[in-house]
This record gives sequence, C-alpha cells and structure tokens, in this order.
Amino acid sequence: MAVSISEPQVAPIEAVDRRDAALCAALLGLNNDYARELSLLDAARFDDLCRMAFAAWHIGEAALLLAFDQDARYDSENFLHLRRSFDRFVYIDRVVVAAAARGLGHAARLYARLEDAARAAGHRRLVCEVNIDPPNPGSDRFHAARGFRPIGEAQLGNGKRVGYLCRPLDAQPASTAASSSAAAR
Repeated sequence: MAVSISEPQVAPIEAVDRRDAALCAALLGLNNDYARELSLLDAARFDDLCRMAFAAWHIGEAALLLAFDQDARYDSENFLHLRRSFDRFVYIDRVVVAAAARGLGHAARLYARLEDAARAAGHRRLVCEVNIDPPNPGSDRFHAARGFRPIGEAQLGNGKRVGYLCRPLDAQPASTAASSSAAAR
C-alpha cells in the first residue's frame, strides 16, 4: 500500500473584500487586539483604510497587512512625515498576525508579496515605522532580517516614540531572492 504525503495547505493571500461584513469584523478585531502596537480602529475607519490602500490583504482571519503609496489621501502622522521625505514609496501602515498563527510565515509572505507588487508598480522603496517606546523587539528583528534600515526617529503626539525604516527595492523580486537564498543553503 502506497502512502501519499502531501504538502500542507498554505492559506492564500487575498484582498480584503470590504463587502464581507463578517471578514471585516474579524480583521478589525484582530487589529484591535493589538491596538497598543498599531492603533484602535472603528469599522468606518477600517473601511476607509482598506478603500484607499495600495494593498489591503489578509490571510484568512489570521493576518492582515495595510499599505499605502505616496498618493494616498491618508492622514497618519507617520505617513505624512515619510511623504515629505520620499517621492515614490509604499508605506506599510500595519501588519498583524494573530497569536495562534505566529511563526507560520504569514508576515514574511505578506511582505514578499508587497515588495513584488510595489516594484511592479514602479515604487522605489518600502517604508514603515516601528515602535521604540513602547518597544517591539520582534518587529525590529523581523524588519532587520528583511533589509530594512533605520532612517530616523520621531516622538509622536500620542506619546509613542517611533523609528522610521526603509527598504530600497532592488531589481530582484523578494520571492526570487527568497528562493535563491534557500537554494544556496
């Protein structure tokens, strides 16, 4: 009797369907579970952010990424600071992974997809901010491993201190670089 070994199913990255009330409620809940690190949103603000985003993607109800390009009509203090600094970019506003789904590579997959999409759209860099106070060492390690480098800091009106990070987009897509890196090991 032959035993069949199959690869585990990998949940797809999908665009947030703003018409799916149950999905949006679950993703809003995921965001708000981490409001200290991100920011608390209500349903209307979540919908607005998804509508204006360059990328509003999720992996089931386990992970969410929202990112904006330089032309977005977004009023975030961090986004506006970065827009004054760069001409073509994609700003990663938030990425959140549910505690039960941590370590499964969801954030890395979302970032790789975003890098490829940003490059294809002609953007020159990915930018984001990470909390310095309150600290988020996991986020610091994650971004450093993906080539993000510090470009400045700011004290925000809400009391948070943040560091701004930048990842220039080279010619090699993230998905290709990841495959080449793994093959070289």
